[in-house]
Amino acid sequence: MQAKIYFTKDHRIDPSLIDADALYVLKKLQDAGFIAYLVGGSVRDLLIQKIPKDFDISTSARPEQIKAIFQKQCILIGRRFPLAHVRRFHHKFGHKIIEVSTFRSGKNDSDLIIQDNEWGSPEEDVLRRDFTINGLFYDSTTHSIIDYVGGWNDIRSHTLRVIGEPETRFKQDPVRLLRLFKFQARYNFHIDPKTKEAIEFCREEIIKSSPARVLEELFRMLESGASAPFFRLLAENNFLFLLFPELMETLHTPQGKRIFHYLACADQIYKHKGKNVLDRAVLCSCLIFPLVEKELHDEFLNKKHYPHIGEITLLTSAIIKRVFVHSFSHFPRKISSLMVSIIVAQYRITPLVGKRHYREKLLKHKDFYLALQFLKIRALVDEHYVDIYTSLRNQYRQASHPERKRHPPPPVRRPNHHSQQELHAPQI
Repeated sequence: MQAKIYFTKDHRIDPSLIDADALYVLKKLQDAGFIAYLVGGSVRDLLIQKIPKDFDISTSARPEQIKAIFQKQCILIGRRFPLAHVRRFHHKFGHKIIEVSTFRSGKNDSDLIIQDNEWGSPEEDVLRRDFTINGLFYDSTTHSIIDYVGGWNDIRSHTLRVIGEPETRFKQDPVRLLRLFKFQARYNFHIDPKTKEAIEFCREEIIKSSPARVLEELFRMLESGASAPFFRLLAENNFLFLLFPELMETLHTPQGKRIFHYLACADQIYKHKGKNVLDRAVLCSCLIFPLVEKELHDEFLNKKHYPHIGEITLLTSAIIKRVFVHSFSHFPRKISSLMVSIIVAQYRITPLVGKRHYREKLLKHKDFYLALQFLKIRALVDEHYVDIYTSLRNQYRQASHPERKRHPPPPVRRPNHHSQQELHAPQI
Protein backbone atom coordinates (compact mmCIF):
# COMPACT_ATOMS: atom_id res chain seq x y z
CA MET A 1 0.00 0.00 0.00
CA GLN A 2 1.42 3.37 -1.07
CA ALA A 3 1.28 6.13 1.52
CA LYS A 4 0.17 9.63 0.63
CA ILE A 5 2.34 12.40 2.04
CA TYR A 6 1.03 15.84 2.98
CA PHE A 7 3.42 18.67 3.81
CA THR A 8 3.09 21.91 5.76
CA LYS A 9 1.56 23.78 2.83
CA ASP A 10 -1.22 21.17 2.85
CA HIS A 11 -1.95 20.63 6.53
CA ARG A 12 -0.83 23.98 8.05
CA ILE A 13 -0.15 22.41 11.46
CA ASP A 14 1.52 24.87 13.82
CA PRO A 15 4.60 23.03 15.24
CA SER A 16 4.39 25.16 18.40
CA LEU A 17 1.21 23.23 19.33
CA ILE A 18 3.21 20.00 19.57
CA ASP A 19 4.32 19.13 23.08
CA ALA A 20 8.01 19.89 23.63
CA ASP A 21 8.51 16.64 25.56
CA ALA A 22 7.01 14.61 22.72
CA LEU A 23 9.40 16.33 20.29
CA TYR A 24 12.28 15.51 22.66
CA VAL A 25 11.35 11.81 22.69
CA LEU A 26 10.94 11.75 18.90
CA LYS A 27 14.36 13.34 18.37
CA LYS A 28 16.13 10.98 20.76
CA LEU A 29 14.68 7.96 18.94
CA GLN A 30 15.47 9.41 15.51
CA ASP A 31 19.03 10.33 16.53
CA ALA A 32 19.49 6.69 17.61
CA GLY A 33 18.64 5.60 14.05
CA PHE A 34 15.00 4.55 14.51
CA ILE A 35 11.81 5.60 12.76
CA ALA A 36 9.55 7.52 15.15
CA TYR A 37 6.26 9.27 14.47
CA LEU A 38 3.46 10.96 16.36
CA VAL A 39 0.40 8.77 15.89
CA GLY A 40 -3.33 8.58 16.51
CA GLY A 41 -5.39 11.12 18.39
CA SER A 42 -2.73 13.83 18.60
CA VAL A 43 -2.35 13.96 14.80
CA ARG A 44 -6.12 13.95 14.34
CA ASP A 45 -6.60 16.79 16.82
CA LEU A 46 -3.82 18.89 15.30
CA LEU A 47 -5.48 18.57 11.89
CA ILE A 48 -8.88 19.69 13.18
CA GLN A 49 -7.21 22.53 15.11
CA LYS A 50 -7.77 21.18 18.61
CA ILE A 51 -5.04 21.08 21.21
CA PRO A 52 -4.27 17.38 21.85
CA LYS A 53 -4.58 15.99 25.38
CA ASP A 54 -1.90 13.35 24.84
CA PHE A 55 0.94 12.78 22.41
CA ASP A 56 1.56 9.09 21.65
CA ILE A 57 4.53 7.88 19.64
CA SER A 58 5.08 4.80 17.49
CA THR A 59 8.57 3.67 16.59
CA SER A 60 10.61 0.93 14.96
CA ALA A 61 12.63 0.61 18.18
CA ARG A 62 11.87 -2.46 20.31
CA PRO A 63 10.88 -1.93 23.94
CA GLU A 64 14.29 -2.92 25.28
CA GLN A 65 15.94 -0.51 22.82
CA ILE A 66 13.67 2.33 23.96
CA LYS A 67 14.61 1.48 27.55
CA ALA A 68 18.32 1.61 26.65
CA ILE A 69 17.93 5.06 25.07
CA PHE A 70 16.01 6.71 27.92
CA GLN A 71 17.31 4.52 30.78
CA LYS A 72 15.93 5.71 34.15
CA GLN A 73 13.43 7.98 32.41
CA CYS A 74 11.70 4.92 30.96
CA ILE A 75 9.65 2.07 32.39
CA LEU A 76 8.17 -0.81 30.41
CA ILE A 77 4.47 -1.65 30.96
CA GLY A 78 2.86 -4.99 30.14
CA ARG A 79 4.16 -8.47 29.41
CA ARG A 80 2.55 -9.74 26.23
CA PHE A 81 3.28 -6.58 24.32
CA PRO A 82 5.31 -4.06 26.38
CA LEU A 83 4.73 -0.34 26.04
CA ALA A 84 7.34 2.21 27.05
CA HIS A 85 6.41 5.09 29.32
CA VAL A 86 8.98 7.86 29.08
CA ARG A 87 8.73 10.14 32.09
CA ARG A 88 9.58 13.82 31.96
CA PHE A 89 9.65 15.98 35.07
CA HIS A 90 8.60 19.63 35.34
CA HIS A 91 8.92 21.70 38.51
CA LYS A 92 5.56 23.33 37.77
CA PHE A 93 3.53 20.42 36.36
CA GLY A 94 5.17 17.38 37.96
CA HIS A 95 5.69 14.17 36.01
CA LYS A 96 4.46 13.81 32.46
CA ILE A 97 4.33 10.49 30.62
CA ILE A 98 4.87 10.06 26.88
CA GLU A 99 3.67 6.62 25.73
CA VAL A 100 5.87 4.95 23.12
CA SER A 101 4.82 1.77 21.29
CA THR A 102 6.67 -0.38 18.79
CA PHE A 103 5.18 -0.89 15.33
CA ARG A 104 3.17 -4.13 15.31
CA SER A 105 1.69 -6.40 12.70
CA GLY A 106 -1.29 -8.71 12.92
CA LYS A 107 -3.80 -10.62 10.83
CA ASN A 108 -7.13 -8.89 11.18
CA ASP A 109 -9.32 -10.66 8.62
CA SER A 110 -11.20 -12.92 11.03
CA ASP A 111 -13.41 -12.41 14.09
CA LEU A 112 -10.46 -13.35 16.29
CA ILE A 113 -7.25 -11.35 16.33
CA ILE A 114 -4.35 -13.74 15.77
CA GLN A 115 -0.58 -13.19 15.67
CA ASP A 116 -1.12 -9.78 17.25
CA ASN A 117 2.16 -9.64 19.14
CA GLU A 118 4.61 -9.52 16.24
CA TRP A 119 6.73 -6.50 15.39
CA GLY A 120 5.88 -4.87 12.08
CA SER A 121 6.24 -1.89 9.77
CA PRO A 122 4.47 1.50 9.99
CA GLU A 123 2.00 0.34 7.31
CA GLU A 124 1.21 -2.91 9.16
CA ASP A 125 0.84 -1.03 12.42
CA VAL A 126 -1.68 1.48 11.09
CA LEU A 127 -3.84 -1.28 9.56
CA ARG A 128 -4.43 -2.60 13.10
CA ARG A 129 -5.95 0.68 14.29
CA ASP A 130 -9.67 1.33 14.60
CA PHE A 131 -10.71 4.33 12.48
CA THR A 132 -9.11 6.09 9.55
CA ILE A 133 -9.06 9.43 11.41
CA ASN A 134 -6.77 7.76 13.99
CA GLY A 135 -4.54 6.14 11.36
CA LEU A 136 -2.27 9.07 10.47
CA PHE A 137 1.42 9.55 11.29
CA TYR A 138 3.21 12.86 11.78
CA ASP A 139 6.92 12.92 10.89
CA SER A 140 8.57 15.70 12.90
CA THR A 141 11.73 15.63 10.75
CA THR A 142 9.86 16.72 7.59
CA HIS A 143 6.71 18.16 9.24
CA SER A 144 4.67 15.83 7.05
CA ILE A 145 1.52 13.73 7.47
CA ILE A 146 1.79 10.11 6.33
CA ASP A 147 -1.53 8.53 5.34
CA TYR A 148 -1.95 4.83 4.46
CA VAL A 149 -5.71 4.54 5.07
CA GLY A 150 -7.44 7.65 3.70
CA GLY A 151 -7.69 9.37 7.07
CA TRP A 152 -6.72 12.74 5.58
CA ASN A 153 -9.75 12.87 3.30
CA ASP A 154 -12.07 11.51 6.01
CA ILE A 155 -11.02 14.25 8.44
CA ARG A 156 -11.61 16.88 5.77
CA SER A 157 -15.05 15.44 4.98
CA HIS A 158 -15.91 14.86 8.69
CA THR A 159 -16.38 11.12 8.15
CA LEU A 160 -15.99 8.25 10.60
CA ARG A 161 -14.84 5.12 8.78
CA VAL A 162 -13.48 1.82 10.11
CA ILE A 163 -10.09 0.61 8.90
CA GLY A 164 -10.82 -2.74 7.25
CA GLU A 165 -14.14 -4.59 7.20
CA PRO A 166 -16.40 -2.89 9.80
CA GLU A 167 -18.37 -5.96 10.89
CA THR A 168 -15.21 -7.99 11.36
CA ARG A 169 -13.42 -5.24 13.26
CA PHE A 170 -16.38 -4.68 15.61
CA LYS A 171 -16.60 -8.39 16.37
CA GLN A 172 -12.87 -8.49 17.11
CA ASP A 173 -13.28 -5.72 19.67
CA PRO A 174 -16.86 -4.53 20.36
CA VAL A 175 -15.57 -1.62 22.47
CA ARG A 176 -14.82 0.00 19.11
CA LEU A 177 -18.57 0.57 18.86
CA LEU A 178 -18.44 2.83 21.91
CA ARG A 179 -15.35 4.58 20.56
CA LEU A 180 -17.23 5.24 17.33
CA PHE A 181 -19.99 7.05 19.23
CA LYS A 182 -17.35 8.83 21.29
CA PHE A 183 -15.81 10.41 18.22
CA GLN A 184 -19.21 11.20 16.77
CA ALA A 185 -20.21 12.97 20.00
CA ARG A 186 -16.94 14.88 20.35
CA TYR A 187 -16.49 15.98 16.74
CA ASN A 188 -19.99 15.74 15.24
CA PHE A 189 -18.63 13.64 12.35
CA HIS A 190 -21.04 11.49 10.35
CA ILE A 191 -20.65 7.71 10.09
CA ASP A 192 -20.04 6.28 6.63
CA PRO A 193 -22.85 3.99 5.34
CA LYS A 194 -20.87 0.74 5.50
CA THR A 195 -19.87 1.35 9.10
CA LYS A 196 -23.42 2.37 10.03
CA GLU A 197 -24.77 -0.85 8.55
CA ALA A 198 -22.32 -2.91 10.62
CA ILE A 199 -23.59 -1.28 13.83
CA GLU A 200 -26.96 -2.98 13.32
CA PHE A 201 -25.37 -6.44 12.99
CA CYS A 202 -22.89 -6.03 15.83
CA ARG A 203 -24.88 -4.16 18.48
CA GLU A 204 -25.26 -7.08 20.89
CA GLU A 205 -21.54 -7.89 20.66
CA ILE A 206 -21.03 -5.13 23.22
CA ILE A 207 -22.26 -7.36 26.04
CA LYS A 208 -19.45 -9.82 25.22
CA SER A 209 -16.81 -7.18 25.99
CA SER A 210 -14.85 -6.91 29.18
CA PRO A 211 -17.09 -4.99 31.63
CA ALA A 212 -14.01 -3.20 32.96
CA ARG A 213 -13.13 -1.85 29.50
CA VAL A 214 -16.72 -0.79 28.77
CA LEU A 215 -16.97 0.97 32.12
CA GLU A 216 -13.67 2.78 31.57
CA GLU A 217 -14.88 4.06 28.19
CA LEU A 218 -18.06 5.34 29.84
CA PHE A 219 -16.04 7.05 32.58
CA ARG A 220 -13.82 8.71 29.98
CA MET A 221 -16.84 9.99 28.10
CA LEU A 222 -18.32 11.43 31.28
CA GLU A 223 -15.02 13.32 31.62
CA SER A 224 -14.85 14.39 27.97
CA GLY A 225 -17.07 17.46 27.86
CA ALA A 226 -19.33 15.61 25.38
CA SER A 227 -21.17 13.21 27.67
CA ALA A 228 -24.68 14.48 26.84
CA PRO A 229 -24.43 13.84 23.07
CA PHE A 230 -22.63 10.56 23.74
CA PHE A 231 -25.42 9.16 25.93
CA ARG A 232 -27.99 10.42 23.42
CA LEU A 233 -26.23 8.40 20.72
CA LEU A 234 -26.18 5.32 22.97
CA ALA A 235 -29.93 5.72 23.51
CA GLU A 236 -30.76 6.40 19.84
CA ASN A 237 -28.77 3.35 18.70
CA ASN A 238 -30.25 1.03 21.39
CA PHE A 239 -26.96 0.52 23.23
CA LEU A 240 -28.16 2.07 26.46
CA PHE A 241 -30.78 -0.65 26.78
CA LEU A 242 -28.01 -3.28 26.65
CA LEU A 243 -25.73 -1.47 29.11
CA PHE A 244 -28.17 0.30 31.48
CA PRO A 245 -31.68 -1.05 30.92
CA GLU A 246 -33.21 0.84 33.85
CA LEU A 247 -31.64 4.09 32.74
CA MET A 248 -33.05 3.54 29.26
CA GLU A 249 -36.56 3.14 30.67
CA THR A 250 -36.20 6.43 32.53
CA LEU A 251 -35.24 8.30 29.36
CA HIS A 252 -38.82 7.84 28.15
CA THR A 253 -40.10 9.84 31.14
CA PRO A 254 -39.78 13.56 31.97
CA GLN A 255 -36.81 12.65 34.19
CA GLY A 256 -34.93 11.52 31.10
CA LYS A 257 -34.66 15.09 29.88
CA ARG A 258 -33.29 16.09 33.29
CA ILE A 259 -30.55 13.46 33.02
CA PHE A 260 -29.37 15.00 29.75
CA HIS A 261 -29.63 18.45 31.32
CA TYR A 262 -27.35 17.42 34.19
CA LEU A 263 -24.86 15.87 31.76
CA ALA A 264 -24.87 18.97 29.56
CA CYS A 265 -24.15 21.20 32.56
CA ALA A 266 -21.28 18.93 33.64
CA ASP A 267 -19.98 19.14 30.05
CA GLN A 268 -20.08 22.92 30.28
CA ILE A 269 -17.91 22.88 33.41
CA TYR A 270 -15.36 20.66 31.63
CA LYS A 271 -15.25 22.95 28.60
CA HIS A 272 -14.78 25.96 30.85
CA LYS A 273 -12.31 24.53 33.37
CA GLY A 274 -10.49 21.76 31.47
CA LYS A 275 -10.01 18.08 32.22
CA ASN A 276 -10.07 16.35 35.62
CA VAL A 277 -12.17 19.07 37.28
CA LEU A 278 -15.04 16.84 38.43
CA ASP A 279 -14.75 13.58 40.33
CA ARG A 280 -16.14 10.46 38.64
CA ALA A 281 -18.58 10.00 41.50
CA VAL A 282 -19.97 13.49 40.84
CA LEU A 283 -20.36 12.72 37.13
CA CYS A 284 -22.09 9.39 37.78
CA SER A 285 -24.44 11.20 40.17
CA CYS A 286 -25.71 13.20 37.17
CA LEU A 287 -27.20 9.95 35.86
CA ILE A 288 -28.64 8.89 39.22
CA PHE A 289 -29.94 12.05 40.88
CA PRO A 290 -33.01 12.50 38.61
CA LEU A 291 -33.95 8.87 39.33
CA VAL A 292 -33.69 9.53 43.07
CA GLU A 293 -35.89 12.61 42.69
CA LYS A 294 -38.52 10.61 40.82
CA GLU A 295 -38.62 7.71 43.28
CA LEU A 296 -38.75 10.03 46.28
CA HIS A 297 -41.89 11.57 44.79
CA ASP A 298 -43.41 8.22 43.86
CA GLU A 299 -42.62 6.43 47.13
CA PHE A 300 -42.96 9.24 49.66
CA LEU A 301 -44.02 12.72 48.60
CA ASN A 302 -47.07 11.63 46.61
CA LYS A 303 -48.22 9.85 49.78
CA LYS A 304 -47.76 13.02 51.86
CA HIS A 305 -44.80 11.50 53.68
CA TYR A 306 -41.48 13.32 53.96
CA PRO A 307 -38.63 10.79 54.18
CA HIS A 308 -35.88 11.18 56.74
CA ILE A 309 -32.20 11.01 55.78
CA GLY A 310 -31.99 7.29 56.57
CA GLU A 311 -34.78 6.49 54.10
CA ILE A 312 -33.18 8.69 51.42
CA THR A 313 -29.87 6.88 51.99
CA LEU A 314 -31.43 3.43 51.56
CA LEU A 315 -33.35 4.49 48.45
CA THR A 316 -30.24 6.06 46.86
CA SER A 317 -28.16 2.95 47.55
CA ALA A 318 -30.83 0.72 46.00
CA ILE A 319 -30.99 2.80 42.81
CA ILE A 320 -27.20 2.84 42.41
CA LYS A 321 -27.14 -0.94 42.77
CA ARG A 322 -29.90 -1.39 40.19
CA VAL A 323 -28.36 0.94 37.64
CA PHE A 324 -24.61 0.47 38.03
CA VAL A 325 -23.73 -2.53 40.17
CA HIS A 326 -26.16 -4.90 38.42
CA SER A 327 -24.81 -3.72 35.05
CA PHE A 328 -21.13 -3.90 36.09
CA SER A 329 -20.56 -6.37 38.90
CA HIS A 330 -17.10 -4.87 39.51
CA PHE A 331 -18.34 -1.29 39.67
CA PRO A 332 -15.87 0.46 42.03
CA ARG A 333 -17.22 0.38 45.57
CA LYS A 334 -15.48 3.64 46.38
CA ILE A 335 -17.37 5.46 43.62
CA SER A 336 -20.74 4.00 44.59
CA SER A 337 -20.16 4.95 48.26
CA LEU A 338 -19.20 8.49 47.29
CA MET A 339 -22.29 8.77 45.09
CA VAL A 340 -24.50 7.91 48.07
CA SER A 341 -22.70 10.55 50.16
CA ILE A 342 -22.99 13.20 47.41
CA ILE A 343 -26.69 12.65 46.74
CA VAL A 344 -27.76 12.34 50.38
CA ALA A 345 -25.83 15.53 51.17
CA GLN A 346 -28.05 17.38 48.67
CA TYR A 347 -31.05 16.67 50.91
CA ARG A 348 -29.19 18.02 53.92
CA ILE A 349 -28.29 21.18 51.99
CA THR A 350 -31.70 21.57 50.31
CA PRO A 351 -34.18 19.55 52.41
CA LEU A 352 -37.50 18.44 50.99
CA VAL A 353 -39.36 20.30 53.73
CA GLY A 354 -38.48 22.94 56.28
CA LYS A 355 -35.40 25.11 56.54
CA ARG A 356 -31.83 24.10 55.91
CA HIS A 357 -30.44 22.80 59.17
CA TYR A 358 -27.16 21.12 58.29
CA ARG A 359 -24.48 21.36 60.92
CA GLU A 360 -21.12 23.04 60.50
CA LYS A 361 -19.39 19.65 60.69
CA LEU A 362 -20.92 18.83 57.30
CA LEU A 363 -18.69 21.54 55.79
CA LYS A 364 -15.66 19.89 57.37
CA HIS A 365 -16.43 16.39 56.11
CA LYS A 366 -13.55 15.18 53.95
CA ASP A 367 -15.83 14.49 50.98
CA PHE A 368 -18.04 17.55 51.26
CA TYR A 369 -16.27 19.27 48.35
CA LEU A 370 -17.77 16.58 46.10
CA ALA A 371 -21.29 17.42 47.28
CA LEU A 372 -20.44 21.06 46.57
CA GLN A 373 -19.31 20.16 43.04
CA PHE A 374 -22.64 18.49 42.42
CA LEU A 375 -24.53 21.42 43.92
CA LYS A 376 -22.78 23.60 41.34
CA ILE A 377 -24.20 21.41 38.58
CA ARG A 378 -27.66 21.67 40.17
CA ALA A 379 -27.28 25.47 40.16
CA LEU A 380 -26.56 25.34 36.43
CA VAL A 381 -29.63 23.18 35.88
CA ASP A 382 -31.88 25.34 38.08
CA GLU A 383 -31.04 28.98 38.91
CA HIS A 384 -33.04 28.59 42.10
CA TYR A 385 -29.92 27.03 43.66
CA VAL A 386 -27.41 29.71 42.57
CA ASP A 387 -27.59 31.72 45.81
CA ILE A 388 -27.45 28.57 47.94
CA TYR A 389 -24.40 27.31 46.03
CA THR A 390 -22.60 30.67 46.22
CA SER A 391 -23.25 31.04 49.96
CA LEU A 392 -22.22 27.48 50.76
CA ARG A 393 -19.12 27.67 48.58
CA ASN A 394 -17.98 30.79 50.45
CA GLN A 395 -18.67 29.15 53.82
CA TYR A 396 -16.71 26.09 52.75
CA ARG A 397 -13.75 28.18 51.62
CA GLN A 398 -13.73 30.07 54.89
CA ALA A 399 -13.98 26.86 56.91
CA SER A 400 -11.10 25.37 54.91
CA HIS A 401 -9.01 28.58 54.96
CA PRO A 402 -9.84 30.64 58.08
CA GLU A 403 -7.54 33.46 56.94
CA ARG A 404 -10.01 34.22 54.14
CA LYS A 405 -12.59 35.39 56.69
CA ARG A 406 -10.80 38.76 56.75
CA HIS A 407 -11.24 39.16 52.99
CA PRO A 408 -14.29 37.14 51.87
CA PRO A 409 -14.71 36.65 48.11
CA PRO A 410 -17.16 38.95 46.34
CA PRO A 411 -20.67 37.60 45.77
CA VAL A 412 -21.42 35.91 42.44
CA ARG A 413 -24.12 37.73 40.50
CA ARG A 414 -26.99 35.80 39.00
CA PRO A 415 -26.34 35.10 35.32
CA ASN A 416 -28.44 37.07 32.86
CA HIS A 417 -28.83 37.35 29.12
CA HIS A 418 -26.22 40.09 28.91
CA SER A 419 -23.37 38.47 30.84
CA GLN A 420 -21.14 35.44 30.50
CA GLN A 421 -20.96 34.24 34.08
CA GLU A 422 -19.64 30.89 35.19
CA LEU A 423 -23.13 29.80 36.25
CA HIS A 424 -24.97 30.01 32.95
CA ALA A 425 -26.98 26.94 32.01
CA PRO A 426 -26.76 25.60 28.46
CA GLN A 427 -29.85 25.32 26.33
CA ILE A 428 -31.06 21.71 25.99
